[in-house]
Amino acid sequence: MSDGHGSLPETPPGWSAEQPPPYSAPPASPWTAPGSPQQGLAGQPYEQAPATPRPPYPGHPYGHGYMPPPPALRPGIIPLRPLRLGEMLDGAIKLFRSNPKAVLGLSAVAALVVSIPVAVAQGFFFNSATIYTDPVNATPDDVYGAMAGLFGGSLVSLAVQFVVVTILTGVLTRILGRAVFGGTMSAAEAWRLSRGRMPALFGVLGLMAVIMVAPLIVFVVLVVAVVVSAPAEMIGLVDLVVLLMLPFGFLYYMFFKSRFAFAPAAVVLEGRGPLDAMRRSWRLVTGDFWRVFGIVLLTWVLCLLVSNIIGFPFSLFGTAAGVLGGTTAVTAVVSALFLVVGYTLSAMLTYPFEAAVAGLLYADRRMRGEAFDLVLQTAAVEQQRQGWVHESADDLWHPSNSAGS
Repeated sequence: MSDGHGSLPETPPGWSAEQPPPYSAPPASPWTAPGSPQQGLAGQPYEQAPATPRPPYPGHPYGHGYMPPPPALRPGIIPLRPLRLGEMLDGAIKLFRSNPKAVLGLSAVAALVVSIPVAVAQGFFFNSATIYTDPVNATPDDVYGAMAGLFGGSLVSLAVQFVVVTILTGVLTRILGRAVFGGTMSAAEAWRLSRGRMPALFGVLGLMAVIMVAPLIVFVVLVVAVVVSAPAEMIGLVDLVVLLMLPFGFLYYMFFKSRFAFAPAAVVLEGRGPLDAMRRSWRLVTGDFWRVFGIVLLTWVLCLLVSNIIGFPFSLFGTAAGVLGGTTAVTAVVSALFLVVGYTLSAMLTYPFEAAVAGLLYADRRMRGEAFDLVLQTAAVEQQRQGWVHESADDLWHPSNSAGS
């Protein structure tokens, strides 16, 4: 909703739009006794609690009279306490279900824009390359021209992806920040609240790209220089060195991807600048690096698997159409359409899933390191008392509300 309120029943007749109606307001004190039944925002129940406390019994490992702690509040997509891995993955899926129009709609548009350059280049490749239709008569110029078009389209797609995914990450992070409290947000409202942070977000991703890509460029230049000047018998050794360096390059990329995983959230939700957001992410990851690294790596693997499973049939049909259809304009169009549909369907699921897991991991690190769960729980109780999720809940993510400012 563009007015900043959560997904709640319509305002009854006779009530002012500025004044929240008494949606079954709880008793005078918003705090309830441990074990008592509670009801979440917008009719969503908190994690299941017994209707009456269990009586103490002897023989419990914690001694006679032990009572289990009350369940954590869960007004939105996650329980308001430090999260387990399964709860992060589940929360990312719940983000889809709680706000499907905004999340999937924005992701589909982003994926479609990114897929067009690759599809056009692929169509050009099949329309012009005789290496498939007439490989015997194919000349080196035919091969180089087709490959140049294919890789040129991929580079253009990467540049477009950098811009589009940057915007999408900022908007989805804003939606996720509200969904933690059980509120929803339209795509228009998410863009209105996020657009002022886009320059800082581009600054973060630009710095990350320099850190991750600069060593790769230096390595490629060195390899090319060695290949040009080395004797023929040394080429095999150079290939072996390149092959051995691939896993180190991947680990280098994943190290900094994990270290700066929370920088977009720090920009959008905390209002920080690029360098400050990257320092903030580095500090949050410190002390729990291997856990963050493992979750980021697992998320990347899951997204890669889902993307390949969904996109493989379309890629197969597109390639078959390009190879069997000959070098015609119709073949190029059909091949490009298959690739666009496959990439869009896969990316509209993987883009928001990866952004959601990163956002929830950011919330988990703040709850573990800054007791931020107490801030979220206090706010959730007050919002339950009022009966709605106002857009002022977004301000709770500011670092002044935790011990980590």
